[in-house]
Amino acid sequence: MSDPAPSKLSRSWLLFTTSLQVLRQNKRLFLFPIVTSVCSVIMLLFFVAPALLYPSGHDLLDLAHWRTLGHQLGLDFELDGSRSALHPNAILYGYAVVVYMVSMFTATFFNVAFYHEILKALAGDPVSIRAGLRFASQRVTTILAWSLFAGLVGLIIKMLEERFGWIGRWVMRFVGMVWSVASVFVIPVMIRDGGTNPLMLLRSSAGTLRKTWGESLISYVGLTIGSWLVLLGSVVFLAGAVALTMMLNSAAPIVLAVLVWLVAMLSLAFLVAVAGHVYRCALYVYASEGVVPAPYSPAMMDAAWKINKSAAAPVS
Repeated sequence: MSDPAPSKLSRSWLLFTTSLQVLRQNKRLFLFPIVTSVCSVIMLLFFVAPALLYPSGHDLLDLAHWRTLGHQLGLDFELDGSRSALHPNAILYGYAVVVYMVSMFTATFFNVAFYHEILKALAGDPVSIRAGLRFASQRVTTILAWSLFAGLVGLIIKMLEERFGWIGRWVMRFVGMVWSVASVFVIPVMIRDGGTNPLMLLRSSAGTLRKTWGESLISYVGLTIGSWLVLLGSVVFLAGAVALTMMLNSAAPIVLAVLVWLVAMLSLAFLVAVAGHVYRCALYVYASEGVVPAPYSPAMMDAAWKINKSAAAPVS
């Protein structure tokens, strides 16, 4: 029997606020996702800008420029009776794969830097963006190997989903679930062990799970704070703004409400994401060292997983 909704909500809120305590004591950790986002945008522009600025012989704002660019990439429309179809060519596919792999490397690199400093914070040591990036630079070979491996797995899963239709989607959904659980500690393992073999990293991550929580894990739940409740609050807030707009016969209330709502949702998503990374590192410390890092409790360490209790394995 599942826990009642209020219990799940209160537990999730406790995890969220506890993770925020770690962040408040180490405010520099908030900067890592911002630096990651800025570098990711720069990386994307680096790869996309040359394609968009392709010398077509037409002005950049001219529709002919975009038609020529689309033709070079196989994205021009070819009429087939009453239908039109897109035929991306090998150049576009290759370009997309390169961008995807570079994105994987960038995300992994900054996650290694971020997690390294989170682990230091949980140990009571001071954190530094420079120290995190310097450490990640020392793990470039490992990061590259894992990025290529994880990226290849992702591409294979996507290809199988498209090839086998709805059956493939269900099978690949299960595979994706197993993958997400098995690889949940890959980044911390990469930091602590320093091995370069991606299969060994995955094996070590999965082994850490089995050693601590047994072999009956269904999925990694992580940190949520009741998305349905947030959605309900958003609907009530926006409905009130609509009513006020109609009463005052002015668009100002709804415009202001939408802006406030957007800022609030983005801020909440940012905080939940960052707090989730902190919680995952705390789980790894507990699983690998048997120590519950402050300010968490042992009960919080078990709240991250869905466990098949009917087939639960003994936990060492």
